[in-house]
Amino acid sequence: MHIQDWLENVPAVSVYLLVGVVIGLESLGIPLPGEIVLVSSALLASQQGHIDPLILGTCATVGAVVGDSIGYAIGRRGGKPLLDWLGGKFPRHFGPSHVATAERSFQRWGMWAVFFGRFIALLRIFAGPLSGVLKMPYWKFLTANVLGGVVWAGGTTAVIYYVGIVAEAWLKRFSWLGLVAAVLIGLASMVIVKRRAAKVAAEAIEERRAERAAAQREPAPAADGDPPPRPELDGTPPAPVRD
Repeated sequence: MHIQDWLENVPAVSVYLLVGVVIGLESLGIPLPGEIVLVSSALLASQQGHIDPLILGTCATVGAVVGDSIGYAIGRRGGKPLLDWLGGKFPRHFGPSHVATAERSFQRWGMWAVFFGRFIALLRIFAGPLSGVLKMPYWKFLTANVLGGVVWAGGTTAVIYYVGIVAEAWLKRFSWLGLVAAVLIGLASMVIVKRRAAKVAAEAIEERRAERAAAQREPAPAADGDPPPRPELDGTPPAPVRD
């Protein structure tokens, strides 16, 4: 069977379920390629008429919101030991440095870290569990979670879907030149959104580095009962001895 024939026979329900489940598991805290699955499915919908982009975007949004909410409940119940356990199982994604960066972002930006985190792979995985661990009020989390899920899932589906339609039309008229232009337009749109979201995380990282450097430069206070520093050790010449 030709690949085109196979794609035309893929049940739409299977695509909807795949998108919802993968994005839901990723939002729950399991490192999966949810964005790749969503982009691929939206592009497939632009080429196959039996896949409805509206239903696809809805399934992606529901998966994101439900997965994040379950992750929030697990994080609120498991607390910091849960992050330590995840760090042992998935050190590449939940290592101490990643947890510290995400925690700093959430403490500084609050519910907006949940919203913008939807556009950043690392924060997208952390959003639910970490919000629960940090005891963020659920109504704030849910508000940012729903808004972020709608903008990310719906926006990604719409952009990729229409880029795919334009690419197909241009490909028929202008061959590969039109396809390249359509792809570049789509990529540029996604890059702009991602850069704006990544700026939030970058500012938090820089602030954390500055605080860490300042803490290293600050001398530790002497404990009670410790002898005073000897002058010859701190660079001050000793006083002359008088006969």
